[in-house]
Amino acid sequence: MFLCHWLALVALIPLTLSINPGVKVKLTAKGLEYGRQLGIASIQKKLKTIKVPDISGTQKVPTIGKVRYSLTNLQIVDVGLPESALDLIPGTGVRLSISKAFISLHGNWRVKYFRIIKDSGSFDLKVSDLTITTSIAIKSDETGRPTVNTVDCVAAVGSVSIKFHGGASWLYNLFKAFIDKALRNALEKQVCTLVADAVSDLNPQLKTLNVVAKVDQYAEIEYSMVSSPTVSKDSIELAMKGEFYNIGKHQEPPFSPAAFSLPPETNNMLYIGLSAFTANSAAFVYNTAGALSLYITDDMIPQGSPIRLNTKTFGTFIPQIAKRFPGLMMKLLVRTAKNPIITLEPNNVTVEATCMVTAYAIQSNATLSPLFVLNLEISVSARVFFSGMRLAGAVSLNKMDLTLATSYVGEFQVGALDSIFQMVLKVVVIPKLNIQLAKGYPLPTLGKMKLVNTQLLVLKDYMLIGTDVQFMG
Repeated sequence: MFLCHWLALVALIPLTLSINPGVKVKLTAKGLEYGRQLGIASIQKKLKTIKVPDISGTQKVPTIGKVRYSLTNLQIVDVGLPESALDLIPGTGVRLSISKAFISLHGNWRVKYFRIIKDSGSFDLKVSDLTITTSIAIKSDETGRPTVNTVDCVAAVGSVSIKFHGGASWLYNLFKAFIDKALRNALEKQVCTLVADAVSDLNPQLKTLNVVAKVDQYAEIEYSMVSSPTVSKDSIELAMKGEFYNIGKHQEPPFSPAAFSLPPETNNMLYIGLSAFTANSAAFVYNTAGALSLYITDDMIPQGSPIRLNTKTFGTFIPQIAKRFPGLMMKLLVRTAKNPIITLEPNNVTVEATCMVTAYAIQSNATLSPLFVLNLEISVSARVFFSGMRLAGAVSLNKMDLTLATSYVGEFQVGALDSIFQMVLKVVVIPKLNIQLAKGYPLPTLGKMKLVNTQLLVLKDYMLIGTDVQFMG
């Protein structure tokens, strides 16, 4: 479909408020060239559907009188669009120009004169130096998705050449002038109509743009535009909201996106900048939803570990636990106490989380007896990678710090529990978190879009994805 794969990314979606984007997308000249190739293939396919009506009439010929003629079964044999250009008009939009195009046709001719004399044959016709220039407007519909339509179109036929087969040679000149004029009118009208149809045919495809993309049962991410695209002489830059929300509840976080700028890279078709705001809005959403909590039981600890979640193990470090709750299994509740903070620095992603850990003894009747509550400060490093059309991650522990918040078993030295909680974080909490992070979250996509030659850089306050794109139909 003509420019389908790029026009969705340049939709003008006006908002009443102008805010900084969480995500920026830049389409480079290389990306526009790929779009031009796809568009020309689509227009060429459309032009092959041109229907030239039968042509008939009467022409008065000296010494012969009236000659009745007809041209029938005109069929498109070939269409060529050898030269085309897609230009950006800074501050305005897109213009497609096609030159030196040609259309080859084949048809039948028939004449009748002196009332009884008939003659017939076939002909081949070639329209050369066809030029097409069209401008495209991009707007938004009521759902916040883009729609496109042709603003203007001009088509002009350069020359028409005809080769007749069969019949008397004196008849050829009769047809040449007439066919030239008739074909010019018919083709020039249909070409622009078909180009407009090709543009209109994009709209069902544009509705596949994931303006709101579901991440999981807790979250969705919004990719609507927060301002009009910036069109320069060699690229189009888009500003998208790039914000996570709880599903069905769009609650704004207590922070706003900071301004950031994409670097002047041009090697890839597409560049996507994902700000720290986007990542932190995800942390806000999951914390608000209560998803950042985990009950840990002994069956989640590797069987070969000498450390068990029971009052015997903990009693080694806190003797009063073993005395007051002998022979009982334990359960830990780890939950975030406030929103985790994600920081992006060059080649480094860190997450700082403040958690509370509540330890319980499990009584024989399954009731839980609280033992203590710890404050747990965690710092992890994150590795970010691609999983299909989703951005995924994995974290590893940098450091942790324990302090006692509340004890129900008397005073004890918290430092003695460091080894236990290091193990719990490394073998239970972080692997569980990484399973979820590996599922990733969706990037802005359109139709059957595939990323190729993709690189990811972590920069100051944002991540930069440089990628080429393929569309699989």
